[in-house]
Amino acid sequence: MLHTVGAFSRIGEENAFAVLARATELARQGRDIINLGIGQPDFRTPEHIVEAAIKALRDGHHGYTPANGILPLREAVAADLHKRFGATVDPDLVLIVPGGKVTMFMAILMFGEPGAEILYPDPGFPIYRSMIEFTGATPIPVPIREENGFAFSAEETLSLITPRTRLLIVNSPANPTGGVTPKEEIDKLVAGLARFPDVAIMSDEIYAQMTYDGLEHRTLLAYPEIRDRLILLDGWSKTYAMTGWRMGYSIWPKPLYDNARKLAVNSYSCVNASAQFAGLAALTGPQDAVHEMVAEFDRRRKVVTEGLNALPNVSAAVPKGAFYAFPNISRTGWKAKKLASALLEEAGVATIGGPDFGVHGEGFIRLSYANSTENIRKALARMGEFLDSHRPA
Repeated sequence: MLHTVGAFSRIGEENAFAVLARATELARQGRDIINLGIGQPDFRTPEHIVEAAIKALRDGHHGYTPANGILPLREAVAADLHKRFGATVDPDLVLIVPGGKVTMFMAILMFGEPGAEILYPDPGFPIYRSMIEFTGATPIPVPIREENGFAFSAEETLSLITPRTRLLIVNSPANPTGGVTPKEEIDKLVAGLARFPDVAIMSDEIYAQMTYDGLEHRTLLAYPEIRDRLILLDGWSKTYAMTGWRMGYSIWPKPLYDNARKLAVNSYSCVNASAQFAGLAALTGPQDAVHEMVAEFDRRRKVVTEGLNALPNVSAAVPKGAFYAFPNISRTGWKAKKLASALLEEAGVATIGGPDFGVHGEGFIRLSYANSTENIRKALARMGEFLDSHRPA
C-alpha cells in the first residue's frame, strides 16, 4: 500500500471547483443551472491581448524564459504600479508566476513550519488556511466581521500577533465578502506593525482594480516602513478576464526574492512564454475593456444587493469591491452549506456556503455576480421561490 507524507493529510482544497464540477455535471444531464459559484469574469479576454499571444507564438517564442519572467514584462509591472499608485518598484524584485495562488504557496512555505503561527482572514480565500496547515504551522484566523463592513480591524488583527507569528496575510478588496478596508484602518495596521518588526506581510491585492462607490484601493506598497517585509500578490486573472491564462505576479523584499526564484526553478521552471507577451499587451495596451468590465460589475452589484435584500429572511451588506456578495442567511434557519447544496440541486443556482471560506463563514453564502444581469435576476427569483417553499433541512 502506498503511503504519502503526513502533510498531505492536512491539505485542503477550494470547494468552488467542486461546486463548478457538480454544476457542470447537472447541466450535462440537461438541468438549467445558473452558476453564481465560481469567481471568474464572464467576459472574453480583450482581443488585443489574445492577438499578442498569437503573435508571440508566430514570432517563435516557444522556449523557456527566465524563471522570474521576461524583463519587458517585469518592467511593465513596475511601470503599471507606479502609474496607478505612485509606487517605485524595482523590476528585479518582480516575479512572474502562473496565477495568484503560486505567491500564496511560496510565501506560506517560506514562513510556515511546526511551531510557527500565520494569521489569515476568515472568512477568506480557502487556500490560505489549506497551505498553512500543509506546512505544519498553526493557522490563526483574523475575524472579518459583517458589522465592520467586512473590513479587517487593525486593532483585532494586531491583538492576535504573538512571538510565534511569522506571517500576516491581508486581502482587500476581499474574497469572499466584497469588503474593502479603508485607508484609515490600513494606516493603523501599519503603524501597529512597527511593534512587530519580525512579522512578514503578504498583501493579496488581486482585486485592486475592482472597487466601487468612489472608493480607491489602498495598496500596502504605499508604506515604505514595511516594504522590507512586504510580499505583494496581484495578477491578470480578474482584471483582464484571464483566469485560464494562469498569469500572476508578486513583488518581494530583496532578502526573499532569490528564495522565491529558486522555488520557481524547482517547481514550474518558468511561466508560459506566449502568455507573458499577452500579459505585456494587457498592461501596456488600452484599458477601456477593464473600465467597461468594472462598470458592468457595478451595475450587477446593485441588482444583486437589492435582490438579495428582498429575499425572505436574507440581508446583504453592499459589497465595496471584487465581484462577490456575501449575504447573511442565518435568519432563514438553514445552515449555509446545506442551503448552498439545496439551491444547486433543487433550484438550479450554484452558490458557495460560507464555511468553505472559514469558521466565521457560517450564516452566509457567497454569490459571484460575474454573470449576466438576466441570469442574476433569474437566480434571485429561483432563490426566493425556494426559500418560500422549503423548510430548513
